[in-house]
Amino acid sequence: MKKYWLPVMMLAIFEAVAVTLWLTLDNLFYLFNFSYIGCSVSLGIFLFIRKHPHARRVAQLLVGLYMLVYLGLICQENMQIEGFWYYLFTGVFEAATIHYAVAKIFGPLIFGRGWCGYACWTAMVLDFLPYQTPRRPRKPIGWIRYVTFAASLVFVAALFLAHVGNLERIMFWAFLTGNLAYYGVGIALAFAFQDNRAFCKYICPITVFLKPMSYFSLLRVTCDTEKCVSCGRCRQVCPMDVDMTDNSRKRKNGTECILCFACVKNCPKGAL
Repeated sequence: MKKYWLPVMMLAIFEAVAVTLWLTLDNLFYLFNFSYIGCSVSLGIFLFIRKHPHARRVAQLLVGLYMLVYLGLICQENMQIEGFWYYLFTGVFEAATIHYAVAKIFGPLIFGRGWCGYACWTAMVLDFLPYQTPRRPRKPIGWIRYVTFAASLVFVAALFLAHVGNLERIMFWAFLTGNLAYYGVGIALAFAFQDNRAFCKYICPITVFLKPMSYFSLLRVTCDTEKCVSCGRCRQVCPMDVDMTDNSRKRKNGTECILCFACVKNCPKGAL
């Protein structure tokens, strides 16, 4: 049973968040929301341990579709970064603000960029494209993410400064158009660079939050150097170009690991 400690730990963390927010904010929704997400992510990890071929995809679809369809389209909550700025400016600690705090700002201190691997509704679609592993060298254009990050902040700030009315409706339409733009750009970049995760590497503004916090992540893939034979297989299959043979915090692209465990699954010596 020792091999199941990870899904149990993840479920316990999300249940702790669920109960705390439910009791603190006196809103049963948070108990359901974070319990559901925790169960979905834990199920994905459990299936991976059981060697299910589509384990991570199960978690992606369960969480991604829930957030995109139910929270986004039905409840009309903007869960993109614009929604985070909107609730932050209004001083409301709910919806997108809590989501960002748990999944993208403080959560990565524990599980790194696990959000990107198991819950992101943009990556959920991009991972169905044919380039699971990059077929071309990484481009030095990661600075674009800071432009999109700043643009989202300026957009929402401008709405508040201009005293635009009916902001909640505008945020909903921003969610719709933003998602369509993300999917369009993400698919175009995937085919242009032959890399499903090109959008994540160069454009996604959320990584501005995720990268620095992931540096200190408690949960990370490590290499048993005594077993490693330096075959390079882990680097070949990694969708984010991470050098898993280096156990230091400064390993190449270390803050971009999405915990997909492709390296673990493909290591011929079980060194990871």
